[in-house]
Amino acid sequence: MKTFRFTDSQIIAILKQAEADSPVPELCREHGISNATFYKWRAKYGGMDASLMARMKELEDENRRLKKMYAEERLKAEIVAEALTKKW
Repeated sequence: MKTFRFTDSQIIAILKQAEADSPVPELCREHGISNATFYKWRAKYGGMDASLMARMKELEDENRRLKKMYAEERLKAEIVAEALTKKW
């Protein structure tokens, strides 16, 4: 099955159509998405506008970077602690 990545504005437009009393199954069929995808989007992006969605993605990226940095620093600290506890 061909995958297609929707832009932020497309996702918001689809969610706004659903808020305007369009039937969800028809809306999903029209845009070629599954009901599960629609409900995931609604849970994650419901009530947001484009600027909030962009800000949320920036924060997710920053969080991912910080987690990676923490993991690397924690690994370094464990290596140093292990080296210090060895008997020479």
